[in-house]
Formats: sequence, C-alpha cells, structure tokens
Amino acid sequence: MAGVTGVSGTLSPVSTVFADQDVQRNVINVVGKGEISVKPDIAYVSIGVDTQGKTAQEAQKANAEKISKITTLLKTTWQISDKDIQSTQFYVQPNYTYDAKAGQKLQGYNAHHTLVVAYRDLEKVGKLLDAASTAGANNIDNVRFSVENRDQFEAQVIEKAMANADLKAGVIAKAAKRQLGIVLVVSQGDTSDPVVFQNAKMEMMDAASKSGSSTAVQAGEIKVSTQLSVQYEIK
Repeated sequence: MAGVTGVSGTLSPVSTVFADQDVQRNVINVVGKGEISVKPDIAYVSIGVDTQGKTAQEAQKANAEKISKITTLLKTTWQISDKDIQSTQFYVQPNYTYDAKAGQKLQGYNAHHTLVVAYRDLEKVGKLLDAASTAGANNIDNVRFSVENRDQFEAQVIEKAMANADLKAGVIAKAAKRQLGIVLVVSQGDTSDPVVFQNAKMEMMDAASKSGSSTAVQAGEIKVSTQLSVQYEIK
C-alpha cells in the first residue's frame, strides 16, 4: 500500500507540468482593433475674459463685471442652464516690464477668467461665439466637440475589435493548418482609457470680416477606437 502511494505522488506532478506546456503550445494571441466615426452632439466652448488694471482689485473688478455680463447673456438669451456653465480657470497676476538699466518694473495687473460652456445646438455655435465676443469675451481659444451618451458607441467599437480579432486568428490558424478553438483570454486596451474618443477638431473661419456673416464653425466627426488582446485555443 505504501508503494502504490509513492508511485502516485511521483507521477502526478509530472503529468500536470506536461498538460500546462501542451496548453501553452496550442494558442494564438492576436490584437483586434475597432474604430468608428460618429457625429458629435455637444460642444464645449471655452470663453475667456482678460482685463488689466493698475491694481489687482481694479483688474479683478473689471473682469468680474464682464464675466457677469456674459454669464447673464448665456443664461437668459441662450437658455443655457447653470450645470452647463463652469469656471475652469481664474487668476490675477502682476504685469512686469524689464529694462537693462531700471530692471523689473510693475506696470499693473492682469486678471483672467475662463468659462467652459456645454452647448448642444451645434449649428449655432458660431453665433454663440460672436455673442460672447460682443458681450466682452476676448479670449476664445477652444471649441471641443464630443458625444454625451458614449455607451452605445463603446459597444459598437468593441464588437468591431472582436470581429477583427476573430478574422486575424482565423487566418493564422488556416495558414498553420489548424482549427480555431474557443476564446481563452480577452483584455481591453489601456485599462485607464480602454475606449478612446478622439474629439473632433474645430474648424472655424472668421467670416464676419469677409462677408458680414457670423463665425462659421464645423463640427466634423469623432473617431472612437479601442483594441482587444485576445488569446484563442487552436486544435
């Protein structure tokens, strides 16, 4: 009885090692990529105000008055809700000039305040920019187009990536005169940002100076992409 137990204890670990090695030999690893283009349905507009003053208080007061005027305009005329208006940057800093003889000299203070506004009527973004500029905005440097409901597009791009992985694995298995088996492992892109929404770049033309019309802004399209690392069994 003791001899039988000893034989069993010797053979079992060896059998397990061979099984693991066999599994490792019979796999295919591929990367499937998926990408779709979608139309944006929301714009994030950066509207900034820069003001100067002899003192920090003077610069800040002038800035606050203009920002208040712009905010009132956005809420009343453009019917933009509070949740869609966010202050993202504010500072007051000294303004110095430099001279080889006199050195550094204080000339006054600069105040800066930026609002990011979410706006959904994309055909009127250009008119919104013109209205903000008329109301006192003098630092409009960015319009970013995106989509609000991203889940549906994430599902679509993942399905395309998986189909691409299946295609690649099938071709490899056929070339190796093997049959493709089940999926063993799937991992998706970068875990911090597995699905990438490449926001559309703003195409803006100042048509007002040429034809008297409002600023024209083209939303373009958004690229949505992801990739899957997939391991398949092969037979």
